[in-house]
Amino acid sequence: MTTLLGNPLMPVAAGREGAARAELRELDGRLVGWFRVEGGKRRGAIGTTEGDTVERLVRSACDAGVPVVGVLATSGADLTEGVASLHAWGRIARALAESSGQVPIVLCVVGPCVSGPSLLLGLADAVVMTQDAFAYVSGPSAVAAMTGQVLDHAELGGAHGHRFRSGVATLVVDDEDAATWAVADLLSYLPSNNCDTPPAYTSTDATERLCTTAADLVPATPTASYDVRRVIADVVDGDSFLELRASWARNLVTGLARLGGQPVGVIANQPQELAGTLDISASQKGAHFVQWCDAFNLPLVTFVDTPGFQPGKDLEWRGIIRHGAQLVHAYAAATVPRLGVVLRKAYGGAYIVMDCKTLGNDYCCAWPGAEIAVMGAPGAVAILERKRLDAVDDVDERVRLRAELEEEYEQRHCTPHAAAERGFVDEVIDPRETRRALCGALRALANKREHLPRRRHTNGPL
Repeated sequence: MTTLLGNPLMPVAAGREGAARAELRELDGRLVGWFRVEGGKRRGAIGTTEGDTVERLVRSACDAGVPVVGVLATSGADLTEGVASLHAWGRIARALAESSGQVPIVLCVVGPCVSGPSLLLGLADAVVMTQDAFAYVSGPSAVAAMTGQVLDHAELGGAHGHRFRSGVATLVVDDEDAATWAVADLLSYLPSNNCDTPPAYTSTDATERLCTTAADLVPATPTASYDVRRVIADVVDGDSFLELRASWARNLVTGLARLGGQPVGVIANQPQELAGTLDISASQKGAHFVQWCDAFNLPLVTFVDTPGFQPGKDLEWRGIIRHGAQLVHAYAAATVPRLGVVLRKAYGGAYIVMDCKTLGNDYCCAWPGAEIAVMGAPGAVAILERKRLDAVDDVDERVRLRAELEEEYEQRHCTPHAAAERGFVDEVIDPRETRRALCGALRALANKREHLPRRRHTNGPL
């Protein structure tokens, strides 16, 4: 840790008993507001002093315009102080909420993080957990009393569960030293505050480089699978792609990267998982990521290859309408430069949700083999030409007619050229030219400015 975390530059506050420390210090040469809640007589329990310490640090960091980095190993609210300890972490929550969108907030969980204070993790932009850490609102004893299910700390709220099931963990690492490196890497893509631009680097990867690997990866067959992460890695600057929440909602890929040295946020459908369809978790994952990138001036690059929303009664009853709208709302409200590439399929409502042109996208290009339509040709023909097909008694003739009608529908409605003629696609490009096209569009949009209506805030579909 000493190689990254520099000496304190300015102490902000110090909690009694040593349970909380806070100071402005350097992390990998970057000034951050740093706090740690751990130890003391009650294993990092948060009382009034700890609450004051962390709240002051968060507000000081926000005033200074620097990221907030917190390290947590807390047993929850301090029971010895009664209800005052609840208000202590409540004040921290309010400070984090007020700083949200102004400075990046990253929390590291390196031990327990339980009871009410665990909700602070949900207020952070990113959460890094070590393998042996755990976090939950209600502990094993409460779960056993209510449900009869006996679980240990790891089973209930371990890093594995938050990595694969809840999506709380943005990154999971081996130990605290690795967590420090992960935070430094993450912050290297972000500005210190919302008034700054992300730190650009001189790239040794030529913007004119051909994306031959990406072009060869995407199969022509609509139902064939491939790993979209390999496409992303070939388009962005070499070794610059940092995937976030990689194990949760794997049908949608989100991460940070650089294009020509410029940090960008990347979001893409993943055909390897659920055929790239969107479900509730993917919608939530994408919406949070888009909103985060927009808050800190990171341009968005969207790679589209989706057959639509995942169907199912369970998804409908759990509210896929509301949760799908979260992604719509996040994209529609985003004011940063927004670039999109239609790789293959772009069908129905999921096509609109994935930052289509009319949702406010600034530059949308498509590969020649892309299909942009309400639905695929087989489904559309089955609906539109059902009576005509049913009238043909000969099976072979019906098959021939169906194939003919599907081909006709594809040529008329599904090609990217048809979408380009209507202004829904700006350019149909050679797949090998994807990097060049995106880098050029990013340069052209460098001076884009936001135009926001006067209002307190939107009422989005939370």
